Amino acid sequence: MTRTRKIVTWTFASLIVLLAVLVLIIAFFDWNRIKPPLNAKVSEELHRPFAINGNLAVVWQREPDEGGWRAWVPWPHVVAEDLSLGNPDWSKKPQMVTLKRVELRISPLALLAQRVVIPRIDLTEPNADLQRLADGRANWTFQFDPKDPNAEPSSWVVDIGAIGFDKGHVTLDDQNLKTQLDVLIDPLGKPIPFSDIVGDKAAKTAQEKGAAPQDYAFALKVKGQYHNQKLAGEGKIGGLLALQDAARPFPLQAQVKIADTSVELAGTLTDPLNLGALDLRLKLAGTSLGNLYPLTGVTLPDTPPYETDGHLIAKLHEPGGAVFRYEAFNGKIGESDIHGSLAYVASQPRPKLSGSLVSNQLLFADLAPLIGADSNAKQKARGGESKQPTDKVLPVEEFKTERWRDMDADVEFTGKRIIHSEKLPFNDLYTHLVLTDGVLSLEPLRFGVAGGNLDAQIRLNGRTEPLEGRAKLTARKFKLKQLFPTFEPMKTSFGELNGDADITGRGNSVAKLLGSANGNLKMLINDGAISRELMELAGLNVGNYVVGKIFGDKEVKINCAAADFDIKTGLATTRLFVFDTENAIIYIDGTANMATEQLDLTITPESKGWRLISLRSPLYVRGKFIKPDAGVKAVPLILRGAGMVALGVIAAPAAGLLALVAPSGGEPNQCAPLLEQMKAGKAPVTVKPTK
Repeated sequence: MTRTRKIVTWTFASLIVLLAVLVLIIAFFDWNRIKPPLNAKVSEELHRPFAINGNLAVVWQREPDEGGWRAWVPWPHVVAEDLSLGNPDWSKKPQMVTLKRVELRISPLALLAQRVVIPRIDLTEPNADLQRLADGRANWTFQFDPKDPNAEPSSWVVDIGAIGFDKGHVTLDDQNLKTQLDVLIDPLGKPIPFSDIVGDKAAKTAQEKGAAPQDYAFALKVKGQYHNQKLAGEGKIGGLLALQDAARPFPLQAQVKIADTSVELAGTLTDPLNLGALDLRLKLAGTSLGNLYPLTGVTLPDTPPYETDGHLIAKLHEPGGAVFRYEAFNGKIGESDIHGSLAYVASQPRPKLSGSLVSNQLLFADLAPLIGADSNAKQKARGGESKQPTDKVLPVEEFKTERWRDMDADVEFTGKRIIHSEKLPFNDLYTHLVLTDGVLSLEPLRFGVAGGNLDAQIRLNGRTEPLEGRAKLTARKFKLKQLFPTFEPMKTSFGELNGDADITGRGNSVAKLLGSANGNLKMLINDGAISRELMELAGLNVGNYVVGKIFGDKEVKINCAAADFDIKTGLATTRLFVFDTENAIIYIDGTANMATEQLDLTITPESKGWRLISLRSPLYVRGKFIKPDAGVKAVPLILRGAGMVALGVIAAPAAGLLALVAPSGGEPNQCAPLLEQMKAGKAPVTVKPTK
C-alpha cells in the first residue's frame, strides 16, 4: 500500500470513528444538562420567563415515509416535558402558556442546506391565558431587541409543516373588545367524518377545491362575554393545523348564542397560519338585524325577528382588505321572505357593504321598524331604546346616525309582492340604498300603489347634528277603485289621485324631522265618492262625523278634491283645500302642527242648488292627531269660497295644482274646470239642477 493510500485510508477511518463517536455522544448525551442555558437564552430573547421544567430528550428514529435511501437516515425526535412561558411584567398572572409535553422531529439532511424543517409539532394539554389591556398591550405580542441594521440577515430558514394538539384550555380577557372567553378543547373519542357534519354535497365541493378536509377530532365548549354580550356555545374542530399546506382545509363547526343572536356554522378554514380563508355554511337568527352591529361592526337596520341560511366565503388577506361574501342566502325577516347575496369589504377609509336583496312576499308591517313605527311591545322585543308615547302618532325612535359613519353601503332591494290590508293597496317595492360617509340616500324609493306609482327620493345627512333630511315624493295615477276596493260606489270610478311633496327637515327621528319641516304638499283627486261608510273603512272616526254632519248617511259623488299645504317649521297651513261634490263645495281651512301633533281645521260647506244641506254653521276639527275632536262652531255659516275670491288667495295654488291634472281612462278630468275658475280668481260656478 502506497503512502498516499495509507494517509487517505487513515483519514477516512478517522472521520468514520469521529462520526460514530459523535453519534454515540448525541445518542447517549443527557440533554437535561443544556436546559439551564437554553431556558436562560430563550427567556433573554423573549423578555419573558421560559422554562423546560421536565425531561428533555432526543430520540433518533428512522422515517420510513421518506422513501429510498433517505428512509435509512435517522431523524432526531425532540421531546420536552412540562414547559411554561411567563407573562410580561404588567400582567397580574404569572403564566401565559403551559404545556405538558412537546414533541417534534427535525430533518437532518435539510440542515445541510441551512433549513430547519420540522414536519410536525405535537402539543399535549396546551393551556393558554391570553390578555389584552384597554391601552392595546397584549401578552401574545413579544418585544425583541432591535437588530443591527448593518448585520447580514440570517441565511437559516425555519419551516414548520403542521401542529397537532390534544385536549386543552384557552382563556381570553380582551379589555379592548370587552370580551372574556373560556374555551375547553376535548378529544371526541372517535373522529367524525367531515361529510357527516356538512353533508356529502358540501364535502364533495370542498374536496374539488383542494385537498380533502380532515375529520372532526375535538369538541369545543365556550362561554363568557363578547363585546359585553353574554356568549355560550359548542362545536367541533379538526386535530391538525396544516401551516405550510395552505390548501389543506381545517374543519370547523359551531353553534353559538350571543345575547339574542344565534349563530350556526360548518365548513373549513384554509391557510390557518395566516387565517387565510373561510368557507362556511352560516345560519343567523335573532330579534333584529340592528343588534348585529355591536358584534360585527356592520351597520344594518332595525327589523323584526329574522333568520337566514347561506354560504359565507371569506378571503382575509386581499390587497384591498378582507372580503366576506354571504352568498345565495335565504331566510325570513318577520313574516317576509328574503333572498340575495351580500359582500362586505374591510376597505379604507371605511368598510363597504354591497349586494342585492329580493323578497317575493313582503309584509308591509315588517317595514315599520325601519323608522321606529312598530308598537312599543315590538320595539322592546328587538331591543329598542325608546318608547313611543301613547299620545303620539309620528315615530319618536331616533336613527342611530353614529353608526352610519362607520361603513359605506350600496344595496338594491326589491319586494316583488307586498302583503297588506285592504286599507293599504301597495303592490311592490324597489329601492337603491347608498350610504357614503354618513349620508344615506334612497334614490329611488318606489312603491306600486293602486295601479299607479309612488316615487320618492330621500336623502338623510347623518354627518350633521341633528340629522338633515329631504324627501321629494311624486304620486301618480293611484286608481280610486283600487285604493278603496271594498267601497261599492268607487268600483266603477275612473278617478285618480295624483300628488307631489317636497319637504326638508332637521332631527334624528321621523317625529323631529316632520316637526321642523319646511316645504309643500299638493294633492288632487277627481271623480270619486264619499260617505260615512268610506270613513269607517278608512278608520277615520272624525271623518265619519264630518261627512255625516254635511251629507247625512247617503253616498255623495266627488267631482274634484284639491289640496295645497304650505309647510313651515312643522306647521302645515292650507293654501287651498276644497272638495267639489255633487251637493256642495266644501272648503277646509286651518293648520296641522306636526311638532305638537295638533289639528286646527275649519270646514265650511257651500250648498249647490236645491240639494240643500241642513248644516247652518261651519265645523271644526281640533286636537291631537291620534284622537282629534270634531264639532259645530257656534257661528253662522259663511260663504268661504266667496271670501277667498275676495281676498284673491286661491289663484296661485289653483294654478300650481293644474300641473297634476291628467286624463284618466280617456275621461275628462273634472278638476280642470274647477281649478281654471279659481286660477282666474272666480268662485266655482254653482249649477242649479232642474226639477
